[in-house]
Amino acid sequence: MSKKVIIAGAGLGGIATALRLSSQGYQVQILEKNHQAGGRLNQIKKDGFTFDTGPSFFSMSYEFTAFAKDCKIDLPFDYVELDPLYTVNFGGSPKTYYLYKDLKKLAAQFEGIEPDFEGKMRKYLHKCSRIFHDTVDVVIKQNFDSLFEYAKALTSVNMAHIPVLFRKFDQQVNRYFQSNEARQIVSLVAFFLGRTPFDTSAIYTLLSYTEFQHDGYYNVKGGMYKIVEGIVKELERRAVDIVYNTEIVDYKARGNQLLALVDQHNNEWEADAFVINADAAVFRGKIFNREAYSIEKLDKKEWTMGYLTIYLGIEGKLPQANHHNYFIGNNFSDYATDVYKNPDRLQKPYYYVNVLSKHNAECAPEGCESLFIVCPVPDLRYKPNWDDKDEIVNSIVQDFSERIGVNIADKIVSRTIYTPEDWQSQFNLHRGSGLGLSHNLWQIGGLRPKNYDEIYQNTFYTGASTIPGAGLPMAIISSKLATERVLNYLTS
Repeated sequence: MSKKVIIAGAGLGGIATALRLSSQGYQVQILEKNHQAGGRLNQIKKDGFTFDTGPSFFSMSYEFTAFAKDCKIDLPFDYVELDPLYTVNFGGSPKTYYLYKDLKKLAAQFEGIEPDFEGKMRKYLHKCSRIFHDTVDVVIKQNFDSLFEYAKALTSVNMAHIPVLFRKFDQQVNRYFQSNEARQIVSLVAFFLGRTPFDTSAIYTLLSYTEFQHDGYYNVKGGMYKIVEGIVKELERRAVDIVYNTEIVDYKARGNQLLALVDQHNNEWEADAFVINADAAVFRGKIFNREAYSIEKLDKKEWTMGYLTIYLGIEGKLPQANHHNYFIGNNFSDYATDVYKNPDRLQKPYYYVNVLSKHNAECAPEGCESLFIVCPVPDLRYKPNWDDKDEIVNSIVQDFSERIGVNIADKIVSRTIYTPEDWQSQFNLHRGSGLGLSHNLWQIGGLRPKNYDEIYQNTFYTGASTIPGAGLPMAIISSKLATERVLNYLTS
């Protein structure tokens, strides 16, 4: 009889790990707190509309292709490349910038604003590409058994990148561009890591290379949740059971072995090995009661920002809006600098709008639009009360209406709001932090919470707050690294 693995959490990292392990012949069972799989990569169906709740596009498509190959399946969803990647609009200006991968088309929009934009962009991206190729395999794609091993791996990185370690993202970008427009647009990708250009390491300028040259961004046909649905169908074909509405609240152990996870109904779930797809830091503190991960100590770590997410069903079409849109206020640097701790900045925010129905007509009733709006906000440490959420959302709706010249407030027929309170309660995210632990130099690679447990030799972790970090391709890589850990344990 094959050995059994229990996976706690049906986020992307969890279901990808389950498919990898079942492909190796292991018996796998998944326990999920909520009523459907996906974690933050989820979906809302309401009033005839369909909304992606979290990520709205993805990068590093080759990681998904490699995942499918590892699992001996065809990729269970279809995707299309984005070009332009997204659009950017500045407050007080009618101009919309289209982020084309073709640098000549991109540069044409900066004539009279940023002299020789194309030449500067090529120099910038060349540096970004060197950082990417010199670090991705060292820091992102391998397991580390000790800090010494991690430090040793870092010595293989090109020493030319050391100065970049001591700069922030915006400082690196500012070395290449002079205009505020170019600097802000090129720096936007830092937000994808859940922080801002002013507190994200310049090492992550490598993301600019992934945007414009290495692979780009992709939409999933029918919405991002098709990724989850596709993987779940493959799990069903392999008789992998997902038990929903099952929250882990306790455990049983003996010595250095975890014996069982215990759910809210006092059911005990036994296995030979366990994979935790809940937040690796939060689970250690909340369930295993580790002092190093107590609430007080977690509060002192650096977390990604909170998110205010708004899901609107709109009556009528919006040709004025593109598929992926970023709207930046006139207070970009002030807002980005203070967003974590100053709730007063929320009335004139930076925000993103995804018109899901633009190329997925099935996601809205005929003649309607499905909108997903994301606004970075303070987490619950700095803004614990969200009674004013409607006021804040109304201000964003008003700003968006003014930007596109259409009053959408009168056209809203479906409205759902998630604050950091909702993200915390639904997905056990510390203080409502949207993407888990941040990616500062002391919380990446071998310095991130380990993907193997400190005490229980048969327990492992996958997901955003362990290695390699946040993002959909990172979840796929994380599942591979966790699977390697499990296989090594079960076959030793």
